[in-house]
Amino acid sequence: MKRLLTLLFFFNCWGITGFAQKAQSLHQAIRYIKLANTLREVDKSDAAINLLQRALPATKTTSLYWEAVTNELLGLSYHDLHDTSAALSYLQRAGAQYLKLKYVASAWGVNEIVRNLSNKNLYAGIQIGSSSIKLAILKTKYETDFYEKDIKSIADIANPSITLFADVSGGLRAEQDALRACLDSIQRYNIPNERVFIVLSNDVREELARNPDSRRKVYDQLSRALPNSNLKIDTTLTANREAELFTTGAIPRKVWSTTSALDLGKSSTVGGYFDVGPSPGSKAFHGINLPFGTNSLVDKIDAKRSLNMDAYKREAQRVIKALSDSIFTNRFNTSNRGLQQRNTVGVGGDIVWALVTYLHPERAGFTAVPVTMDDVERFKRLALTDYRELTKPNLNTVTDPAVRNKVEKDITALQSHLNEKQLIAGALWLEAIMKAYSTAATPKRFVFVRNADIGWVTGKFLETINYEYESTIAKGALYTR
Repeated sequence: MKRLLTLLFFFNCWGITGFAQKAQSLHQAIRYIKLANTLREVDKSDAAINLLQRALPATKTTSLYWEAVTNELLGLSYHDLHDTSAALSYLQRAGAQYLKLKYVASAWGVNEIVRNLSNKNLYAGIQIGSSSIKLAILKTKYETDFYEKDIKSIADIANPSITLFADVSGGLRAEQDALRACLDSIQRYNIPNERVFIVLSNDVREELARNPDSRRKVYDQLSRALPNSNLKIDTTLTANREAELFTTGAIPRKVWSTTSALDLGKSSTVGGYFDVGPSPGSKAFHGINLPFGTNSLVDKIDAKRSLNMDAYKREAQRVIKALSDSIFTNRFNTSNRGLQQRNTVGVGGDIVWALVTYLHPERAGFTAVPVTMDDVERFKRLALTDYRELTKPNLNTVTDPAVRNKVEKDITALQSHLNEKQLIAGALWLEAIMKAYSTAATPKRFVFVRNADIGWVTGKFLETINYEYESTIAKGALYTR
C-alpha cells in the first residue's frame, strides 16, 4: 500500500509539472512508457493510456522500435479496459512494426494476443476410444494456479460397436460418420489444421497392436474419413504419454515444482509430475498409471454382476482396501519420492466432479475447488448409506441463476455418467488415493480442476504453441496462418 501511495503521489506531481504535455524527446517518451507499464500493474490502465498517447508522437519521429512498444502497450491497456476494438487496432499495428524490424519473437507473441482477442485462438481435440469418440473445442486462459477453459463445444459420441475393431471386415461406417460429425463441428469455427488434434486412445492402440490385420484395416478406413491429407491421426499414444499430456494440460508450468496431476478415469488412474531442467524447455516427466478406474473397479468387485447392493458394498470395501494395501506403499512412498515434494495435487475425473457437484453445488462456477479429507469421508459415507440423498443436493443456497443453471446441468450429466455402483467404487478409490498421497509428515492440498478430463488436448495445444515459437525463431520469420 505504501508503494502504491508513493507511486501515485509522484505521478500526480509529475502530471502537474510535465506529463500533461507531449514528450519532447525520445528519452522523455521512454520515461512515460516505463511509468505507463508500471501503472498497468496497479490497475491504472486509463492513466497508462494517457501517458502512452503523450509518448507516441516522439517515438514516431525517432524510433520504430519504441513506437512498436508504445502501440503494444496501448493495445494491452485498452484490453485491460475491455475495449477490444481499440486493443486490436494498436496490437495489429505493433505486430506489423515488429515484423518490419525482424523482431520475430515479439511479432509472434503479439500475433498470438491478436488471435486470442479475435476469438481465433481456438483449438480442438478428437479422441477415438474403444467405446466412444470424444470431441472438445475450446481455448485456454491462465487463472490463479490452473487453466480456465472457455469451451465452445464438447461431445461424447457413443460408439455402437462393442469395440472399435469388432467388425473391420464390414467397414467402420459408424465410426467414420462420428469422426466426420466431429470434423464438421470443428470446421464451423474455422480452426486451422495445425490446431486440430486427433488421437487414438491408448486402450485402442494396445488392442490393435495385438491384432495386426485389424490395425491395418482400421487405420486405412479411418483415414478415409479425413477431408484432406493435412489432418493426421496420432496412433502413438502410450499410457505414459497420455498421462504426460494430461499433466501438461492440467497443471501450468508456473506451478510444476509444487503441483502434481491426477485423473481418476473410467478404466484407469493416470497423472504425474514434472522436474524442470536448467535449460529452457528441458523437463523430465514422471508418470503414474494405475489400471483402475470407476468402471474397471466395478468389474473387479462384481465381475459376474450377481451381487445385490448390500453385498456389493461389503465387497467393494474389501477389494479396494486390498488394492490400496498392495499398490500404494511401494509406488507412492518408495518409487516416487518427487511426488511427496509436490504439496498440491490437481485432480480430475467424473468421481471428483461428482463430489464437488453434490457436496458443494454453490461452487459450480469455480475452475478450481479445494477437496478436503472431510469432504471425501462425507462423500463416501453418503455413497454407502444414502445414495438418493447424495445425488439430489439442496440447491436453495444457489441464488445466482447462471450458477444454478450450470449445477443443474452438471447433476443431470453426472447421473447419466455414474450409477450407484460406480459412485461407491469411485468414492472408496478416491479416499484410498488421497490417503496414500498424504502422510502425517507431508500433508497434501487437493484441488479439483474443472474440465481436466480434456486436459490431454490442452497439453497437445501447449506443446504445439511451444513448437511454433521455437520454429518461428529458427526460421527468422513470423509464423502466419
